[in-house]
Amino acid sequence: MRKFLVNLVVLFCGFIFISGLSACATPLDTKPIYEAYVVKFNASSPNIEHTLQRKDGFSINAREFGIAYKGKKPSIVMLHGFPDNQHLYDLLVAQLGSSNHVVTFDFLGWGQSDKPATHAYNVASQRLDLETVVDKLNLSTINLVLHDLSGQSGIDWALDNASKISTLTLLNTYYTSMPTLIAPEAIEFYASTGVLRDLAVWGATKAQGQFKSGVNGQMSKFFSNAAVRDEFLPIITNSAGAIRPAFFSATSFLWRELEARQAAIPRLATFKQPVHIIFGADDPYLNVGVAKEFQRLFPNAKLDLIPKAGHYVQLDNAQAVAQTMLKP
Repeated sequence: MRKFLVNLVVLFCGFIFISGLSACATPLDTKPIYEAYVVKFNASSPNIEHTLQRKDGFSINAREFGIAYKGKKPSIVMLHGFPDNQHLYDLLVAQLGSSNHVVTFDFLGWGQSDKPATHAYNVASQRLDLETVVDKLNLSTINLVLHDLSGQSGIDWALDNASKISTLTLLNTYYTSMPTLIAPEAIEFYASTGVLRDLAVWGATKAQGQFKSGVNGQMSKFFSNAAVRDEFLPIITNSAGAIRPAFFSATSFLWRELEARQAAIPRLATFKQPVHIIFGADDPYLNVGVAKEFQRLFPNAKLDLIPKAGHYVQLDNAQAVAQTMLKP
């Protein structure tokens, strides 16, 4: 009977993740691809890798590029969303790292950072990650770049540390409930409550391959550039099996975190530092309407839309994003 239930839930998870989501040909064993990619990337984009310990004892992985420019101009600190990792910014690093100090890192639970099984992967945890990076790397003035889920922790931190912000850069992200915001299908399902969601979580813990296939299927919809998708999907989903605790925890907090930020909306009008909103115009989820709402809420905001770029705007057209970030 137990085996029957496991198989039933596995089939259910497959339906949720794969039916209706684009099928993805990415191989489940992406480790060889990932390892070869990292060697190549490190050779082309020299960096200093760090293991930074949070005050709770857990460690996060971070990398610094363009170290010669540290302290000479604002450091560009880039935060990823979920279920991603810091390699989401590699093409942008290649554009910016030769003339800027750039920092990327994996949030706790993702990428190469620690992945405690029972941790609360909420906004407070992400904020502690950011604080750890800023403090441990002695960063003073920052161009803070936010994408996807990191919008909440990053904006909260920026509101409380405005003196450290040179520019707040928003890439297809969100903060609270916005009129046109649409949750990705898998994210919306796992952010729900009830027996079906609980069964799906239980089933996914028994079927790593099924879960990873589902992640690939959902994330393949985040690209507009097919060539970039084929190259980077195995890289940013490499640890998909290991991120399950963070994924299930983060989605369980999603609606509560959105509602909690409603009360903070008036604070956005008090943020005087420049806010640069750069959105991929073809993102159906964190769409142009979300970008325009940010422009309305921040008093010193400018908006640039990148055509033919989707949710992963920094991968779909890294050159355009870099040029837009650096223009006066």
